[in-house]
Amino acid sequence: MAVDARRSPLGAPKFSYSGSELDALAEAKNYYRWLTGQFAPWLGNSVIEVGAGIGTFSQQILGVPSVKRLVALEPARNTFPHLERRFAGDPRVTTTRAYLEPTLKLEPADSLVAVNVMEHIEDHDSFVANAYASVVKGGALLLYVPATPSIFGTLDTAFGHFRRYTKRSLRACIERAGWTIERLSYVNMPGVLAWFLAGRVLKKKAISTREAMFYDRVVVPWVFRLESIVEPPAGQSLIAIASKK
Repeated sequence: MAVDARRSPLGAPKFSYSGSELDALAEAKNYYRWLTGQFAPWLGNSVIEVGAGIGTFSQQILGVPSVKRLVALEPARNTFPHLERRFAGDPRVTTTRAYLEPTLKLEPADSLVAVNVMEHIEDHDSFVANAYASVVKGGALLLYVPATPSIFGTLDTAFGHFRRYTKRSLRACIERAGWTIERLSYVNMPGVLAWFLAGRVLKKKAISTREAMFYDRVVVPWVFRLESIVEPPAGQSLIAIASKK
């Protein structure tokens, strides 16, 4: 079921997404399979996904047996039509072109997911507070964000990132809103060097599908398997799981 935000108090957002990584990562099956596995134990019957993009991770969420209802929010006017078409006719899914804001008046969910979203939001404190209000008591916040500020470069700028996180900065943001941290860990340590070379040395402004698929097929399987045994001291990304007590 699709909901047009033009009929909501928010009005239709004017935002258009300028990044290119959504298409490039669409076939990163190992990456999304791993991330789904990390979040699956915390996904309840109802899920809100913020920044659903073209629905790549939304599809993974729907593959988790516990999930019966998904509200997929996407504010970008150029990506929302893809999301809407992808889930047209699926009674489990409500697609809404909107930001996560109190005026949206969503029914509280069991969990809220945001994958590579918070770095795009200037006021991330308000976002995390709104997320807290959007889940039931005992619900979960599931975040995946870029890490290591020292590798911020042309790719981040091209993708519209305001920041990259450290454990300390992400923890502080989450806890200020009242969440209790259950897990906070760096992932994808080899990606630090890859991102640094791409964005700081080569000054790239896009990731090609070929590059994304190579990394997903050659690097991701063994890296994530190793990091499931020993948490790395640094990483290209951070995964955070928090609960509402």
